[in-house]
Amino acid sequence: MDQVGVIYARFSSHAQREESIEDQLRECHAFAERNGIRIVEEYCDQALTGKTDARPAFQRMVRDSAKGRFSIVITYKVDRFARNRYDSATYKARLKKNGVRVLYAKETIPDGPEGIILESVLEGYAEYYSANLAQNITRGLEGNALNCRTNGVVVLGYKKSDDDHYEIDETTAPIVREIFEKYASGVKQMEICEELNARGLRTTRGGPFNKNSLVRILKNRKYIGEYHYMDVTVPGGMPAIISVELFEDVQQKLKRGRRAPSKDWSCADFLLTGKLFCGECGEPMVGTSGHGRSGRKYNYYICGAKKRRQGCKKENVAQDWIEEVVLAYTMEVVLQDDTIQEIADGVMDFLAREAADDGVLVSLEARLAEVKTSVKNLMKAIEAGIITKATTERMMELENERVELEDAIAIEKIKEPEIERDQVVFFLEKFRDGDLNDPAFRLRLVEAFVSSVYLWDDGRIDINYNYTGQGSKVSLDQAADIVSKIAGGDGSDLDSSGPLKTLIKWGFFGHDFKKVIPGIVQGFPANSIYYYFGAME
Repeated sequence: MDQVGVIYARFSSHAQREESIEDQLRECHAFAERNGIRIVEEYCDQALTGKTDARPAFQRMVRDSAKGRFSIVITYKVDRFARNRYDSATYKARLKKNGVRVLYAKETIPDGPEGIILESVLEGYAEYYSANLAQNITRGLEGNALNCRTNGVVVLGYKKSDDDHYEIDETTAPIVREIFEKYASGVKQMEICEELNARGLRTTRGGPFNKNSLVRILKNRKYIGEYHYMDVTVPGGMPAIISVELFEDVQQKLKRGRRAPSKDWSCADFLLTGKLFCGECGEPMVGTSGHGRSGRKYNYYICGAKKRRQGCKKENVAQDWIEEVVLAYTMEVVLQDDTIQEIADGVMDFLAREAADDGVLVSLEARLAEVKTSVKNLMKAIEAGIITKATTERMMELENERVELEDAIAIEKIKEPEIERDQVVFFLEKFRDGDLNDPAFRLRLVEAFVSSVYLWDDGRIDINYNYTGQGSKVSLDQAADIVSKIAGGDGSDLDSSGPLKTLIKWGFFGHDFKKVIPGIVQGFPANSIYYYFGAME
C-alpha cells in the first residue's frame, strides 16, 4: 500500500529571506514523489511565526493526525515545523502517538541516535535564529519609533510618506474630522456607523464601521499629533487632524456614555425579540420603553399589532419579568438529566444520518470499487495472453484513476467529524453552571433552547423549545414559583417526546465549534446552518 502523507508549509513576515509557500509546496511535492508518498492535503500558515503554536493550519494538521488518514507529515525544513524546541518535541510526540512521523524535504535526518542528535541541533539553531531575529526586529522598531516612523502601521486619515513618516491623507482625513465632530455634537455611535457604511466607506482593514472600530478612532491620540508606538510617545511627532479641544470634548462624552445607559431604547438587550408572540392575535411582541411620572425608565414588550394601532388590546409586559420567567423555567425544567440525554440522542442520530447520506464519499467509494473490478478483469485478460496496446493503455488509465480516487476518498474522510455522545452531554450539562446574571450566558441559553413564547392576558404562557414538538404550559403561579426556586428548586416534568428540531447553535464555555453542517433537520428550511463541536483534546 502507498504511503499517505500531508504537507505543512509556513511563511512568516518581517522581510525574512525564506522561501515562499509556493516554493515550499513545490519542493515538498517533489520530495513526496521521489519517495512514493501520496499527498492528500496541504496545510499552510501565511505570515505566522514558528515561535509559538498559535497557527491555525498547524493545529488543524495535528488534530487531523488523530484520524488515522495519513502517516507522514512533510515540511520544507526543520524550522518550518517549529522554532521552539519545546513545541517541536511536544507536537512530534503527539504525532508519533498517532502513528505519524515528520520528514523534511531539504534536510536529511538519518534514523537512529545520530538522527536524533542532528535534529536537536537543527531545532536549537532554529530557536536561536528566531529569538535573535525577534530581538533585531524589536530593536529596529524601537529605533523607528524614536524617529516617529510608521513601522508599517497606518490608521484612517493618514498615509505613509516616502521616508516612512506619517502624513495626512486628504482623502480620508475629512472622514476622521466628521466622526469626531458628529459624536461631539451628540450623534449616537451606531448612527454614525450606519451613515458611513451607507456611503460605502470602510475602515483601514476594509471592513464596515461598527461601534468597536468607531471607539478606537475616537480614543486614538494620533489624531492630535501624538505619536505612540510600543513604549515610545512623542507629542507633536506627527501631523494633527483634529484639535486637542475637540478630542478632549469627545473623551468626556465617552466617559459619560460609560457611566449612564443609553436613552435610546433600541440599544437595550431584549432577549426575546423574534421569539415572544402575542397569544391574543399571534403577532410578534417587540421591545420598547417609556418613562413613569417619576422619570424612571421602563423597558417592556408590546404587541406589534397594538403598536401599529391595528386593534389588538394585549397588555404590555415588563421586559425583566417575562425574560426571568423564560430563563428560570428553562434552567429549572429543560436542563434535566433525561432531557439532556434525549437531546444528545437526537444530535447523534442526526450526525449518523448525515454520515449515511454522505453522497460524495459513497459515490467515490462506489466508483473505486468499479475501477478495481475493471483492473481485475483486465489482469485476467492479460494472464490469458490478451495483451494489446489498447489493454495496456486502459490499464494505465484505470491505475491513474484508482490513485486519484483514493486521494479524493482520503481527503473526504479527513473532513469527517469525530464526536462522541459524552462530549455532547458534557457540553449541554455545562449550561447548568451558567450565571443568569451574565448577559452573554442569558443570550446563549435563549438562542440554544427557546423556539417561541406565547403570552395571553389571562396569565397563560406557552413556551416552545427547539428540541421538542410540544409546548410547555406555564401559569402565572408556576412562573412565580419557578423564579423564586431557581437557586435550588426541585424541578418538574416536561413532556419532550416530540421530534428533534435543532442542534445547539452556539459554542461557549471554551469549546470550539469547528465544523458547519448545512442541511435539513425537521422543522427547518434547507439553508439552515447547524454547528457542532469537533473532538476535544
